[in-house]
Amino acid sequence: MADSDNSRTLSTVTRGEILSFVAASLPTIPDFATTKALPSDRCNDDPALAVWQQWCSAWQHLSESSLRQQQLERALFSAVLPPLEQAAGSRAYDDALEAEDRASVAEDEAAEALWRTPAQSITGATAKLHAAITKWQPSPTSEEDPWPQIRSVIADLLKIDIASVASARNRLSAPEFQPESPGMVQPRA
Repeated sequence: MADSDNSRTLSTVTRGEILSFVAASLPTIPDFATTKALPSDRCNDDPALAVWQQWCSAWQHLSESSLRQQQLERALFSAVLPPLEQAAGSRAYDDALEAEDRASVAEDEAAEALWRTPAQSITGATAKLHAAITKWQPSPTSEEDPWPQIRSVIADLLKIDIASVASARNRLSAPEFQPESPGMVQPRA
């Protein structure tokens, strides 16, 4: 029983450049260590964003549970402990395995809810793509196909979304002009 047949290897909580870019661009987490609430109007505009935020929370909990289980596994199996400490460590390890399993089920359910929720914006679709890459990517910096290409698509989608939001703001904030006389352009009040 030196290794758990039930342990999961998840990538680290801070997932490299793609998540930094996603975190900076999506209305959410700065470094995946803490999840901020999305503005309610943003979630109302695209329900996929609210479900994605729930998935992020479940993923974070699973990552923390897996890390705890792995730490206990290393501590328990890397040293020869007296029987009493071995029993206490074994109980803590068993509890951590159960917590990890519960977190895994919760994350799977949150992911399934996200896949079922139709995105209604580029940001919502990008959030779903972010969840898929986070869940199944072998590492945050994998250079094997198709991971660099998928990271590129996410970056493109976010740039397009940011540009379209900025363009819409500029159109809304630009004063409307109406000519009063030929050759004269005055802002309309």
